[in-house]
Amino acid sequence: MASTWDFSGWATRNDVKCADGRTIRRDSFIDDDGQIVPLVWQHDHDSPLNVLGHALLENRPEGVYTYGRFNNTEAGLQAKELVGCGDITSLSIYANKLRQSSTGDVLHGRIREVSLVLTGANPEAKIDHLTITHSEDAGEDEAIIYSGEDIVLEENVEDHGDSETDDTISHKEEPEMAKDEKTIGEVFDTLSDEQKDAVYAVIAMAIDEKGGEDTAKHSDTEGDDDMKYNAFDQDSTLENENVLSHAEQGEIIGLAKKGNASLKDTFLAHYEEGAYGIQANGEGTYGIDMLFPEAKSLNNPPEWIKRDTDWVQKVMSSVHHTPFSRIKSQFADIRDDEARAKGYLKTHKKKEEVFTLLKRTTDPQTIYKKQKLDRDDVIDITDFDVVAWIKSEMRLMLDEEIARAVLIGDGRQTDSEDHISHSHVRPIWTDDALYTIRKTVSAAADDTADIIANDVIDTVIRARKDYKGSGNPTFFTTADFLTDMLLLKDGMGRRLYNTVAELATALRVRDIVEVPVMEGVARVVNEGEVDEKSYPLIGLIVNLKDYNIGADKGGAINLFDDFDIDYNQMKYLIETRISGALIKPFSAIAIELDRAASN
Repeated sequence: MASTWDFSGWATRNDVKCADGRTIRRDSFIDDDGQIVPLVWQHDHDSPLNVLGHALLENRPEGVYTYGRFNNTEAGLQAKELVGCGDITSLSIYANKLRQSSTGDVLHGRIREVSLVLTGANPEAKIDHLTITHSEDAGEDEAIIYSGEDIVLEENVEDHGDSETDDTISHKEEPEMAKDEKTIGEVFDTLSDEQKDAVYAVIAMAIDEKGGEDTAKHSDTEGDDDMKYNAFDQDSTLENENVLSHAEQGEIIGLAKKGNASLKDTFLAHYEEGAYGIQANGEGTYGIDMLFPEAKSLNNPPEWIKRDTDWVQKVMSSVHHTPFSRIKSQFADIRDDEARAKGYLKTHKKKEEVFTLLKRTTDPQTIYKKQKLDRDDVIDITDFDVVAWIKSEMRLMLDEEIARAVLIGDGRQTDSEDHISHSHVRPIWTDDALYTIRKTVSAAADDTADIIANDVIDTVIRARKDYKGSGNPTFFTTADFLTDMLLLKDGMGRRLYNTVAELATALRVRDIVEVPVMEGVARVVNEGEVDEKSYPLIGLIVNLKDYNIGADKGGAINLFDDFDIDYNQMKYLIETRISGALIKPFSAIAIELDRAASN
């Protein structure tokens, strides 16, 4: 049965290389020949009110031609009026189930809808990838394909298969728009003044200064969050805005039509000359970059540039905790001969046992970190939660400082008001000889890294007999010393230890942990004297269950918020009041380097 079509036009054209490198090949949509699909507005699938009518698809050698008919809804009648008046002239198709070759040729797909769009592309079609989930086509490629051809209004166009008249177009006969591709100038001359103005604005947005193909990319009209104002809006409120006048635009197009240069190159040449008001930013002027979308952050919130802190959690989770902060350690030394059991002879007096009592007390100290933010900044930063971001940094740095103080001390001068006292949080490295066994690796001035690494392994293995700590300890060391030990080879050039686990087994430790803050630290003896000596730290062997951190009720890690009304500032404080010390004699081994001075 015959029906009347309100318009016809090209939905897509074949064998045209698109901006993203894809090319739609002949008969890619042959399965859609004769199919009727919905006609919608701006590819909006959110409401049935956006369905304007339906479209008949006709596969042709040049591409897919379509005949459209509007429905009698309010939206359909309004769209029909807009098309009839020439206000809307461009078509677009939505397709999925795309199959393509390795070279980017589109070989097959299914057209799901034809859409009226505000802006057509150029005479060459363009594919824009979309991420749209469809229950029937989950995981398949899909695209919106724009055609640069205008809609052709039809007077009483009959359905294909009916007899031809002067006022109809048959299914077999190609209309006027099926001719060979037009040149840029010829296509441009067919546009209205309003359409030409839109083209100039889009060209200005789309110029890629890095070069590439002579194509202008057009933004999908479905809505771009980065577009801060409409480039097609001629009623711009920007003061003193410099725009291309119609005459100047015509001159650029004319130069492109006369010469061999592309439209893009011609436009760029005038841009570089600063002509026609498109110039570098200055007072009262706006450069072409005003049309560019704002940059988007790839990492919100910002990532921290920091030292490796994996070791921090291993320290904090391994130490022993008590609910009181004042720690007293008491020991009786029964190693001397006077403490030994004795044999008895008749008539001789029995002697009392003699041994030494040892005691030490460790008191707490407050450790804190403080930050502040202007409340205006907190309100204005909307991309992420800046308060949570700052608080996470405060906790991270507090934990790292405590872990550093436990292993080697905070490294600040003792007279610094920020110093964490060694009498409150006692560093394992410099603790009393009753608790930390100190072993040195002697090295000549010209010893290589391999020689020193071999000596370190030997020293650690021999020192293990003096270790009296709990269970199997962990070896905390630097990345450099760990690397030197892993690089050791036998006489045949084969590595002695293929993994860190193999090296740990050889050292008789449970694990080896890299500690970046150990890099470059050294214990100085007789500082300031003639016989001053420096002992760089190689590593610490300890089971942190033998190290106690104590905190009274309320002294655990707490975070406080405050608001300064006078300065409109939000202030944050994270603090803890703790003590820390080894609580078992001979429970740690410090390995240090004693390198001879060069002659």
